[in-house]
This record gives sequence, structure tokens and C-alpha cells, in this order.
Amino acid sequence: MSLPYFSVVYHTIMLNFIDKVLCQFESCFSRKASFRWFVTITIGFMLRSDKLGVTSVIRDLALSPDCYLSMIHFFRASSWSLDAIRRRWFCVVDGSFPLYKEGNFHILVGDGVKQSKEGRRMPGVKKLFQESENSAKPDYIHGHMFGGLGILAGNPGNWACIPLSIRLHDGLQAAHSWKGASVSHASHVLKMIGDAYRAAQTFGDCILLLDRYFLTVPALGALNALNRSGRVRLEIVTKAKKSCTAFEKPAPKRPGRGRPPKKGEAVHLKELFETCKEQFVETRMELYGKQEIIRYYSVDLLWGQRLYQELRFVLVEINGVQSILAGTCLGLEPLSIIRLYSYRFRIECTFRELKQQTGAFCYHFWSKHMPKLSYYQKAGEPGPLEQVENERSRKNILKAVRATEMRMMISCIAMGILQSVSVCSVGELSSEQLRYQRAPSRGRVSEAALMVHLRKYFFLFMEKQPELRITQIIREQQDTSGIYWDSLAS
Repeated sequence: MSLPYFSVVYHTIMLNFIDKVLCQFESCFSRKASFRWFVTITIGFMLRSDKLGVTSVIRDLALSPDCYLSMIHFFRASSWSLDAIRRRWFCVVDGSFPLYKEGNFHILVGDGVKQSKEGRRMPGVKKLFQESENSAKPDYIHGHMFGGLGILAGNPGNWACIPLSIRLHDGLQAAHSWKGASVSHASHVLKMIGDAYRAAQTFGDCILLLDRYFLTVPALGALNALNRSGRVRLEIVTKAKKSCTAFEKPAPKRPGRGRPPKKGEAVHLKELFETCKEQFVETRMELYGKQEIIRYYSVDLLWGQRLYQELRFVLVEINGVQSILAGTCLGLEPLSIIRLYSYRFRIECTFRELKQQTGAFCYHFWSKHMPKLSYYQKAGEPGPLEQVENERSRKNILKAVRATEMRMMISCIAMGILQSVSVCSVGELSSEQLRYQRAPSRGRVSEAALMVHLRKYFFLFMEKQPELRITQIIREQQDTSGIYWDSLAS
């Protein structure tokens, strides 16, 4: 089998990049076997042709069937630290990936994602309300609530939102006092701010793009406390509700007794679309890949009951649709805030690729020590985790939680490597060269097309570069006596 269209040099560079990235995680594992399974599973997720868990990895890498139990055990092993792997991934992305910067700021993107799960003995599963406007989704589901964080790479027209971490953000609060549990009582909103600030400690000053769900007084309070205590700065660009009320700056204190006022007159932002109509500026700019004529008006006001923090509000009207954007950085230009918020949708694309390509959410880690979840639990009744008192049961339940988050972390790494290869290959590689597409993309190669290409030629890449560490690790675990290996060899 020969490589069509491309030079061998390009594929050599691509495989060397994958090898370089994965080898940087070796120091995160206290056992060599655990590191080997980490490499094998990560590459397996990059090549998988179906979503059948570890079985997919064994099939697509032609591994020995004896590997199954070892890989299942890997997710609950004590030879690795999830925090160490997450920090190393931040460093790898910062040092090896083509990240985008807006001035001196890297651009982080955060959002929540809910995944329906039927398992009644899976820790963290709870009843969740779906805010989605998709009519195909039910109003309520039982499942996991994750907080996802990514960072923008590439450039306009060839974006990628590299997934940095996806953590369970809800359903585990009852386990916060358990021995060895890294669970806090904080809400999903506060956990997202904390995750973003930990990432900013690696990447430097960052702007975090969030949707309107995250514009809350506790979120801004936590952000201000973190910015005061650390050496890096994190700013937020988000969307405000139409019913949002802000306040003018207070007038100077009059002579006499009494404390100075903290705020001025209330301003109903929605009304500004009419009262300040003449002050709106009309311009043309590119949003979501299209040239749009927009009208906008910017004003700095105080926001938040008892907080009264000064925010920059940008009122935007596009094709008759009105939106109110808000930013904590008063130095950002209004057009920059509008453009930055338009990049937020990239994390939705990343969630889609994680679901459809790497099968990140196709997991089923459970524990027999977990009390069975009741779908008809009444208010005031103790939840499953609150019923667990045995120390051994608690330990096993936490292992299932840890396994779930480790699987999500490996999926983030696998998808991030694919996206980085895709961004770096702009101009050298096109989707049409990899597989037939009825409507080929004019930008970077899609993750799906790249996975198909790697799946088809990965063994040929290994044959041409036997000295690479990842080649040696996978070959050690392959079943060279099976029928599948004979078909590959032929």
C-alpha cells in the first residue's frame, strides 16, 4: 500500500508530532505499564471506527485480546494523578500547539454539557433540566453534568477549540467530606471560573468566553478574588439577559452625615435600544464566517446587587436581532467584544466532535457499592451518595468517579492532537485528498476526515518509523498470531 497524494515527509512529521506529545506524559505515571496503556488508549481513541469502549481500541489497533482486562483496570489504577496529567496537558498545549492570541490574551472558552446516562449505579448521575431549544431533547434527563474548558487555536476561518479539561461539576457534592475525595461544594458556575483560572496560571493572561448562564454575582466575586491573589489576570466576555438591570456611577457624596452612595440611577439595558437609538454606530464586520451589517452601542455601567462592579456593556443589533454583551475588561474595544463572543460557539463544535468521533461520552463506569438511583426520589429524601457510610464502599465509588474523569481527559488529549494536526496542515492538506465529500470544507481538514486517514494508513506509518516510542509500545501489545494481523500484513 502506498500513500496517495502526500509526501512521506509530511506523514513522518505528523507521526513524530504525535509521538513527541504523548511521550511528554511519561513522568506523570509511576509505573511504565500504566504509561504504555495511556499511549495505547489515546491512539486507539484517535483511530476508533466505532464506539464500543475498550473493545474498539483492541479491534482497530489489532491488540491481543488479553489486553482487555488490563486496559479496564488502567482507569481505576493508583499509578497516576489526574491533576498531574491535566497540568501536563496544559503545558503541552502551551508549548506545542498554534494558539490564538487577542493582544496579550489567550482565549479560553467554557461551557457546560449534559450527558444522559441510564446507569443507576453510576456516581454523579442525577435529574437534570435541559435548557436546550432543540425540540428533540426532553425537558428532563438523568445523567452527568460536565464543565468543559477549551482554548482557541489557529486563526479566523480555520479555528479549533482545543479541549483542555472536561470535569464532573454536579451530582457529587454529598461526597465532599469523604476521605480522598477532591470534590467541593461549589456550584457549576464557580467551578468553571476555578478551572479557567487554573488554566490561566499556565497560559498567562486570558479572556474567558462564556454564555449568559455564567453572568452571576458569585462568579464575578470569585473571579475578583482569584485575580487579586494570583500573578495572572482572567477576564470574562459573556452575554447578559434581556431583562438585565445595571446602574449608573454614583454622584459625588454630598456634605454631611451618611455613607457615600455605591450606585446611581437604575438602567434597564433593554430600553437603551430605543432611548439611545441615535447613538448606535453602524458598521460592517465578519461574524460566523459571513459579512454582517451591525449596529452597536457601548456603555460602562455598574452591575450586580451589593457588588456593583463596573462592566462594559455592548448592545448589538444584527438583522433585527438584539443582544446585550458584557465584559469585565474595560480596555476591550466594543467591536472586539462582539467579535470575541462570536468565537464562543467553537466549543459547541468541539463537544460535537468529541461525541461523534472519539466517543468521549460513551462510557459506563459504575460500582456495585453505589446504592441504586431511584428515578422517583422525592424532595428531602437522601440521595444515593448520602446513604454510603462504609469506608471501603466510598473508596470504590471514588474510583469510578476518577475513571470517568480520566476517560474524559484522554478523550480531550486525543481530540486536541487531531485538531492541532488539522490546524497545522492548513494549506498542505485538504479534505478532498483524504476521502470523498459532497460539500468539501474550504478550511482545515475535519477531525473525522483525519481519523479516517489515520485509521487507513497508521500501520504503514508504523512500518516506516519503527524507532518511535509509540510504534514500539503498540507493537508490544499486538496479537501477531491472529487472523486480523494476517489480513493487515497482507
